Amino acid sequence: VQTCALPIYLIGSIVLILLCAPIFAGTALLIKLDSKGPVIYKQQRIGKNGKMFNMYKFRSMVPNADSVLEQLENLNEVQGLAFKMKNDPRVTRVGRYLRKYSIDELPQLFNVLKGDMSLVGPRPPLPYEVEKYGDWEWRRLEVLPGITGLWQVSGRSDLSFQQWVKLDIYYIENWSIGLDLKILLKTIPCVIKGEGAY
Repeated sequence: VQTCALPIYLIGSIVLILLCAPIFAGTALLIKLDSKGPVIYKQQRIGKNGKMFNMYKFRSMVPNADSVLEQLENLNEVQGLAFKMKNDPRVTRVGRYLRKYSIDELPQLFNVLKGDMSLVGPRPPLPYEVEKYGDWEWRRLEVLPGITGLWQVSGRSDLSFQQWVKLDIYYIENWSIGLDLKILLKTIPCVIKGEGAY
């Protein structure tokens, strides 16, 4: 699964980084003007076969967002292990636009270059989520995680965690370059519409 497509995705990530260079620069400036803190947010995630790595994102939240999470867990709006909240108070003004149009995810192109992620695949979970995994959920870690995936073109954050897992396992069991291409093409209108992203 995925292995034969990796060279293509590495080249694709390089091309996308070059094409998106003006967006990277403009986004970095907006983040700096909007709030104090680093431009890039590094978060530990779990990848293929349980490997831990630092996933890169443009910072869309206040710098102390992780420490505030415990105070908000009872307001989770997604069923299951993941945490999602439509009006998360930790999100900055600029961050709301970055998240709605998935611009905050662009630095993950560098994760693809490093070999920790692919362009398409399941979203990499957080360590505390994996600690609660059963055998079924662990199947999500059989392949490289992706910047986009079947979940993103099927409802994004409007889906429950169990629906995410079902879609990820379907992707793993039915993987093909054609399926990846279909997901990549469907990602474009989903990102432009900004539906289900928060």
